[in-house]
Amino acid sequence: MADTSYLDWPFFDDKHRQLQHQLDAWAAENIAEHHAKDVDKTCRDLVRQLGDAGWLSNAVGGTAYGAAGDLIDTRAICLIRETLARHSGLADFAFAMQGLGSGAISLFGTEEQKQKYLSKVARGEAIAAFALSEPDAGSDVAAMQCAAELTADGSHYVLNGEKTWISNGGIADFYVLFARTGEAPGARGITALIVDAALPGFEIAERIDVIAPHPLARLKFTNCHIHVAQKLGDAGQGFKVAMATLDIFRTSVAGAALGFARRAMDEALQRATTRKMFGQTLADFQLTQAKFAQMATAIDSSALLIYRAAWQRDQGRKVTKEAAMAKLTATESAQQVIDAAVQMFGGLGVVSEVPVERLYREIRSLRIYEGATEVQQLIIGRELLKEYAAS
Repeated sequence: MADTSYLDWPFFDDKHRQLQHQLDAWAAENIAEHHAKDVDKTCRDLVRQLGDAGWLSNAVGGTAYGAAGDLIDTRAICLIRETLARHSGLADFAFAMQGLGSGAISLFGTEEQKQKYLSKVARGEAIAAFALSEPDAGSDVAAMQCAAELTADGSHYVLNGEKTWISNGGIADFYVLFARTGEAPGARGITALIVDAALPGFEIAERIDVIAPHPLARLKFTNCHIHVAQKLGDAGQGFKVAMATLDIFRTSVAGAALGFARRAMDEALQRATTRKMFGQTLADFQLTQAKFAQMATAIDSSALLIYRAAWQRDQGRKVTKEAAMAKLTATESAQQVIDAAVQMFGGLGVVSEVPVERLYREIRSLRIYEGATEVQQLIIGRELLKEYAAS
């Protein structure tokens, strides 16, 4: 059982503590340790389970649309992702993508857009996706080539181009997509659009297999007509829409990494205290105890940064730097914690589907998506220089 004493920290309200305890009990009873090999079906089923149980109400904003609150509670989504990640990487993924895929609608959507999409997302009846990355535009969003041009009568955008590394690609019912619309050079000429999966001119060009399987695809658009009513926010403000969405969910990526690290620590403690060698247990060796000290310190350091950032955002403060610090520290630390756990398991640690082996595969992508570690370093440095100049 993972240590939950951190819930007593002043970052949390009683509703957060109750949420974590209830979700942990629900996940232990309802989330399978091993999933079927049909990942698409598993993710669809998990989305429906999470929706039926009410957990997805935390992934969207607006009580009128089935949300838990009018605003997305960052501490709640971090706690949910941390808890789900301890039980199942795919369950965490299913929850996270409902939030990330619809987050821009919660933040910038019109009343009609919110009515159309958010309640279905909250109930698990529609699967959402976030389509930002391209073959030559990942961390460098300004290099985006996917383009949308207005028709002569101004009624539709005509979309052409590709998106890749898109989570939920192939199973999503709609995509919040970012395309170059030409209002200005670089990041200032991008617009956010809601693209329904059934539109003519939209195809799944390729399904992508990765080390921790989840639905992932390359998308292709050929003269795909999207009504202007599907525009999210103002034309040319898509970069702002994307960054505001990522500012919420980037902190929750760190929460998922923390959940993986806590599970690895639990597995390592159980292994070390029962594994007999040289007349004692593995835990009796000072080298093992030193490694546990490093793991525990890394976990608590990550948790402090995560819930500081989440608390600050829930107070209405800008958290660009703090969210980057949390993601950088939590994902890198979790990689080290999980690696140490695998080492304690020895040969068993690399046997397929042993929990620490699964965690080893799960953690790797978190150091890349929603801003790679190196990008987080640039963000932190840039924000520090801004603060210094302003002072």
